[in-house]
Amino acid sequence: MSIGVIIFFIVLGILLFVVEFMLIPGITIAGIAGAIFVIGGIILSFVEHGTTAGLIVMSGTALTLVVVVTLMLRAGTWKKLMLSTTLDSKVDLVHKEEGKVKAGDTGETVTRLNPMGKVRVHGDFYEARALDILIDQRTPVEVVEVENNRLIVKPINR
Repeated sequence: MSIGVIIFFIVLGILLFVVEFMLIPGITIAGIAGAIFVIGGIILSFVEHGTTAGLIVMSGTALTLVVVVTLMLRAGTWKKLMLSTTLDSKVDLVHKEEGKVKAGDTGETVTRLNPMGKVRVHGDFYEARALDILIDQRTPVEVVEVENNRLIVKPINR
């Protein structure tokens, strides 16, 4: 076998490793095939061209893998692939001492409380926890307690 086929196997294996690392995380067919191609290329170089050529190919492959992994781990490489959106929405904070919301106030669930979710009380959105059951969306609720920046609620008409 020519050295071109061996180099092709090794380059294909490294490209499959890059695909595995950057696009398909986990242990998938791309990673397994990459390992097979790289190891197969190194073994072929030992078998077809002798020990010296095999050691040179193995050393070159190891060095190439180190360079490729280093380039992949650099911050600039990942910034091109990462999402750069920021979340600027927030839920209103509620404290007992402010008196904005107190036990006995009523509101409506915005999301399903399973057991956590959002409720709207006095037109403002708050983080809430259902007292002891799951509460569906758009269900009237009553505030039972204000606890650690969150409302404890129960459904009305139960």
